[in-house]
Amino acid sequence: MKLHSTIMSKVMNTTQDHFYFILTGIPGFEAYHIWISIPCCCLYIISIMGNTTILTVIRTEPSLVQPMYLFLCMLALTDLGLTLSTLPTAMQLLWFNKQKISFEGCFAQCFFLHAFSFMESSVLLAMSFDRYVAICRPLHYTTILTNSVVGRMGLAILCRCVLAVLPSLFLLKRLPFCRSHLLSHSYCLHQDMIRLVCADIRVNNWYAFAVVLLIIVMDPLLIVLSYTLILKSILGTASRAERLRALNNCLSHMLAVLVLYVPMVGVSITHRFSKRAPPLVHVIMANIYLLAPPVMNPIIYSVKTKQIRQGIFHLISQRSRHLR
Repeated sequence: MKLHSTIMSKVMNTTQDHFYFILTGIPGFEAYHIWISIPCCCLYIISIMGNTTILTVIRTEPSLVQPMYLFLCMLALTDLGLTLSTLPTAMQLLWFNKQKISFEGCFAQCFFLHAFSFMESSVLLAMSFDRYVAICRPLHYTTILTNSVVGRMGLAILCRCVLAVLPSLFLLKRLPFCRSHLLSHSYCLHQDMIRLVCADIRVNNWYAFAVVLLIIVMDPLLIVLSYTLILKSILGTASRAERLRALNNCLSHMLAVLVLYVPMVGVSITHRFSKRAPPLVHVIMANIYLLAPPVMNPIIYSVKTKQIRQGIFHLISQRSRHLR
């Protein structure tokens, strides 16, 4: 028996390069994948067009080259990355029923998917600091948050997220996959892939727990802290009009935070406490978590931010003139 398991392990390790995973898509609705692809495709188009529009408006409007809008550029780039990470496999599966994905391709998608997801949280944390400085220390805003400081913060966010994701993938790649090669989504998730491992995964679990504490738990706590300080400062303001103006300046960011963390909490609760729930529930929750921020963030900032609205109208009027 021991010899047999040793041989099987060697076979798995030698054939790892030719190993592939199978994506299931939406379980129970395989016959309706082509119809399900219509709303999914619409959401992807809205996300790509919305975030591209935000980037174009900020790039073409010199008055928007300010820390707040530079952070918004980072958020739009992150949302685009998150969208494009899931788009290829999701659309291939729904349109052409292409379920196979290579071992290397699955790991690459897993890296980008989790890295951009962590970046979303990190950028929102940076934006909460921007709101704190703008409201609590307005006289020092331009000296604290210069464009170079914002650039260094963006580089730190990138390094933080890449360094958080890479070790978990290296730890996973060294393990043999010998239980199954069936993944329960239309893209590769770390928590989905690690279930297929037939080896000791305690090190992986401890590292994943540390990353969750460092990013998924710490970021929202720091955001809550920043808004606690903001509310304390606002309540100390004498004028009611100033309070409303300050809250209105924070509203877009607060909505973006809710759009990210509410589905995230929902996914965590579903995985932890609803293990007997149908696979369809887990798939829907995961899709909401990954699609909601890229789709909703451009809409939120376009509706709630006057400068972005004006920039969009200006961009549309310029394009219409060129067409004439």
